[in-house]
Amino acid sequence: MTRVIALSGGIGSGKSTVSAMLRALGAVVIDADEIVHRLQAPGAPMVAELAAAFGPGILDAGGALDRKRLGALVFGNPELRRRLNAIVHPKVGIEVARQLDDARRAGAALVVLDIPLLFESRAAGARGGASALPFEATVLVYAPRAVQIARTMARDGCSAADAEARVAAQMPIDDKRALADHVIDNGGDRAETERQVQALWKQLTG
Repeated sequence: MTRVIALSGGIGSGKSTVSAMLRALGAVVIDADEIVHRLQAPGAPMVAELAAAFGPGILDAGGALDRKRLGALVFGNPELRRRLNAIVHPKVGIEVARQLDDARRAGAALVVLDIPLLFESRAAGARGGASALPFEATVLVYAPRAVQIARTMARDGCSAADAEARVAAQMPIDDKRALADHVIDNGGDRAETERQVQALWKQLTG
């Protein structure tokens, strides 16, 4: 029997690190972000749909989607974000469901739905996206807010103010912690994170 869990985190929490660890242990990881990037690749139908909804200014000179421009447009604008989600989420949900069916047919022991904004989507009652699919448990990759900010600055080369704004745009990580079924504390060193991931793997597959 295939078990299905949903993995999430916050910016700078290290969700990708934990996802890679689970994949190395044998989990099938379905990455919602990877699917979004594929659906928004140059020439994909979604790019034309987004340009029609938000204007040609979100495209670069070659006609490819400029994600930074689109992000700047919808950032802090709930109505535009809802419009964006209405275009993106249903198509992502369809592809995640397809990959999930493939994994079940292949007899995977554990499938991880890697959904960056899982808790935000559930709180907003999002429909049709990956967060609406059935799963047994939620796993949060946690790091203290100060660690999130420091890692975001180091990764993106941005200022402290920019990093704080990005963290503030998401549901507070401690609020997510209260909602999660399992928590991987990634605020320390890699070895400690790996120990927790291995323990979770044994719990879910044992």
